[in-house]
Formats: sequence, C-alpha cells, structure tokens
Amino acid sequence: MTDRTTTPRPTDQERIDTSVPHSPRIWNYWLGGKDNYPVDQKAGDAYTAVFPGIVTIARSSRAFLRRTIEYLVNEAGIRQFLDVGTGLPTADNTHEVAQGLAPEARIVYVDNDPLVLAHARTLLHSTPEGATAYVDADALDPDRVLTAAARTLDLTRPTALVLSNILGHVPDDEQARSVVTRLMTALPSGSYLSVNDGSRGIDPVFERAQDAYNDSGAAPYVLRTVDQITAFFDGLELVEPGVVSVPLWRPDPSSSAPDVIGEHGGLARKP
Repeated sequence: MTDRTTTPRPTDQERIDTSVPHSPRIWNYWLGGKDNYPVDQKAGDAYTAVFPGIVTIARSSRAFLRRTIEYLVNEAGIRQFLDVGTGLPTADNTHEVAQGLAPEARIVYVDNDPLVLAHARTLLHSTPEGATAYVDADALDPDRVLTAAARTLDLTRPTALVLSNILGHVPDDEQARSVVTRLMTALPSGSYLSVNDGSRGIDPVFERAQDAYNDSGAAPYVLRTVDQITAFFDGLELVEPGVVSVPLWRPDPSSSAPDVIGEHGGLARKP
C-alpha cells in the first residue's frame, strides 16, 4: 500500500531556485547522488577544498541512520517511522531499510523543500504490506506534522521519530528543543527518538568550513556541542552507547576501527 498523503504540485518545480546553493542538494552531491546542480557542486567542492572530511561526515551520518533503523526494527520491534526533514532520496532511505527487514513497516516522510517535493514519488514506493507517505510540512509546525502523519501512522502505537541532520537548521536551542518535545509528547510510551547532527568542539577545521558556508548565502546550519545534542534526549532512556560520534554508535562488526568525527547522535526510548 502506498499512501500518497501529499503529491507534488505543478508549482513545485517553479519553486526550485537553481541559482543559489542549496544544502539538501549539496548533501546529495556529497553522498554521490544525482539530484543537484552545478551551483551546488561548486559550493560542495569549495567546502571540501577547505574540509575534505565533510564527505566522511555525510556518509557516516547515512550509515548511522541505517544502523539505528536496523536496531529499531530488529531489537525494539518498531514498525512505524516518522522521518522529519528527510531531504533528497539517496541510498538506504528509511523506508528501504525498515521495509527490507519488516515489509509491513509504515513510514511517513516530512519535508517542505520544493526539490524534495518534486521527487516525492521516488520516496513513495512501498511494499504491498506496508505504507509510505510524504507530507509537505515544516518541522517548525509540529502540530501540522502530527496531524498529517496520523493519516498513515497509528500514533497510539510506538513510533520512531527520526531527526537526521535537521535540527542544525533551527538555530535557536529553545525552539529546536520545543519541536522535539512537542513531537515526542504526542507519541506513546515505547516510542523512540533518533537524532544526529553536526557537532562543535571536535574539529576546528570543520567548524571554520561550516562558518564559511553559513556566510555564503546558503541556508545556515548550526553546529551544536555534544551536550546540546544530548539535551534533546532529556527525559528519555538512551540506548547504549548513548550520544557518541556517529561512527562509534554500534558500528558494523566488519568495519575498521571508527574515527571520531564532528557528527554526534543517539537513540533513546520514551519510558
């Protein structure tokens, strides 16, 4: 079953501005995707010229997402996912990982980016047993997010809220925490929160590159300290090993010794 909660409107393509770099498209470029433009590639190359490690961060973030979903499906028994700020489709999207393990899983993606809207149909390919829907909404409007998500998910059942590299786009700490709190308050006991974001205080070269990017005219992305990222999990029960640099979160046994990078994340259960 595929629940087409929101399909791209004819004006979505008109809303795409290809004259300025755009962070989801740059991220897509770093991940090896094709949904980007020369202006994004130029900005991405300028960033990597200062800090080549950003490609490692992007790919480590995606790997963290995959491992957390595997944990949620295999060990926590979660079958519902609310992925807010999903960005452009690449490899190992939430629904692909979840439904690959549990075909009956139901996933709702949320974003308000016009390019992502234009690719919504790519995201909406579900298994027959499950459901995948796309919601055009702003993460800063959690009530709208929840109302739309409830058309596909049963929010009285445990649900995993996924916030992957989205809270950095909310510069104000109090506002970011308010969004997380409102979304998690609406979910029942046994639900989970997965957060990962760029971190400050780990790599000064990364921080200089990000500061320069924020001054370039692109939508800014704020790096937070590990303590600030950890605070998003207040009141929840962190899954071991807690909030760590993302390569250190339950790494694949076959992987080489992971490095500490400027991207931290964790997974926690609502008691």
